[in-house]
Amino acid sequence: MVLLAQAVYVKRTTPRLPGAAGPTEGLVPGEGEPFRLAVLGESTVDGVGAATHEEALTGCLARELARDGRAVRWQAVGRTGANARVVRAELVPLVSPADLVVIALGVNDTIELRSAPAYRRDLLALVIALRRRLGPVDVLLAGVPPMARFPALPRPLRDVLSARSRALDRAAAALAEVPGVAHLPMDPGLLDPAAFASDRFHPGPAGYARWAQTLADALFVIS
Repeated sequence: MVLLAQAVYVKRTTPRLPGAAGPTEGLVPGEGEPFRLAVLGESTVDGVGAATHEEALTGCLARELARDGRAVRWQAVGRTGANARVVRAELVPLVSPADLVVIALGVNDTIELRSAPAYRRDLLALVIALRRRLGPVDVLLAGVPPMARFPALPRPLRDVLSARSRALDRAAAALAEVPGVAHLPMDPGLLDPAAFASDRFHPGPAGYARWAQTLADALFVIS
């Protein structure tokens, strides 16, 4: 009963911020044929907490990937409230041809108390669906955010969701055994209070910028 009451309280009191405004596609100028980046997922890809996609996860990541001078064409395909099954069924058909797809999921699956084995199956089905559409595209699974660090969540609800988010992230990490799939766990240190938007649940522009930098650093090492 305590967990249910806290969940209802959080839902009622957490400000509902809109997704990012403006174009969901763009180009960071640079040399050569543009590297094609698609970012697919839930509200963080929808850009909740940022004014535009330029300052949300996808735009920030595109600029980070362009820091070596190459051009980067980017696309954000996100939906607030989406879980892995919804993304596979409804958002994959919207993804344009890409050289890399970054998948940012897990918070909604955590809130829905999806089991780790089921989440792993959902992610694998998502990767398969992407490759049926795009061919043998490289995929980076961004780690499920550690929900122990979310200021909007009271205890003990925070502790329950924290344990589930860790379990789902371990399930996602297991998919790194699939050729062409990598996984990068999120450093809990990224989620200090200054990283969050006014709802204390989603990243703000500073949080998105720091997250994008860690993803880009990992991609430069992988490549």
